[in-house]
Amino acid sequence: MADILSQTIPYTGVTVANIVFALVVLVAGIVIAGVLSGMFRNGLKKTKLPELIIEFLVRFLRALLYVAVLLAVVSALGVDISSVVVGLSAVIGLVLGFGMQDSLNNLAAGIWIASLRPLDKGEYVTVNGMSGTVHAVGIMATELLTPDNQFITMPNKLVWGSPIVNATRMPTRRVSVDVGIGYSSDVPKAVEIAMGVIKKDSRVLADPAPAVVTTELADSSVNLQLRAWVNTSDFWALKNDLTIAIHAEFGAQDIEIPFPQLDVHMYKI
Repeated sequence: MADILSQTIPYTGVTVANIVFALVVLVAGIVIAGVLSGMFRNGLKKTKLPELIIEFLVRFLRALLYVAVLLAVVSALGVDISSVVVGLSAVIGLVLGFGMQDSLNNLAAGIWIASLRPLDKGEYVTVNGMSGTVHAVGIMATELLTPDNQFITMPNKLVWGSPIVNATRMPTRRVSVDVGIGYSSDVPKAVEIAMGVIKKDSRVLADPAPAVVTTELADSSVNLQLRAWVNTSDFWALKNDLTIAIHAEFGAQDIEIPFPQLDVHMYKI
């Protein structure tokens, strides 16, 4: 066994013993990095830091630990660390000069996002044309999860450099349901019916008060809009229920909901 471990890999000064030791260091380093990351996460959870910042800091620490593990593995192979560090510094300097601007921008943007929190973990946002629930903000990218379970990874610089529409940050939202009635229909009666539909739902908040307004005299209909304030968690359910209820109530009360139509007049010359 001693003879096998002392054998040298051809064209290198690395022995089998060095390789075995390096593998042990690699496995142990990964395990230790995971344990330290977990301890760091648990420690941060005892503070009042938001979950988004905790996730960002844990990922940043884990990346640094993996770099340290990599250097330890190189050292275990018998390579002089100082020369490796100098070589890495030269490479990093070259890369920074030509291709790391985007990475540095993403890192800086990630720090700003985690600090100022225009979005937070679990919130539903629209950023740069993409919509989803915030899963995490990493060192380089922000992760979103769409309602149909698609996973979106977006560079942090695109998040920080774009308008962010946060649909769930505020405790209440206004539900708006548009419906059209025929020109021959009784508009005041339709408004009264719509208000009745809104007030029947216990989820509708009294303040601000609900309303039904006329928004447009369209080509084939008089357009009404039902407006009701609701807790943000009830937004989509209420919007769906109001849409179904107003359709059913207008049908029961003989209020016409017209479909688009076009009258064509033909003249014989």
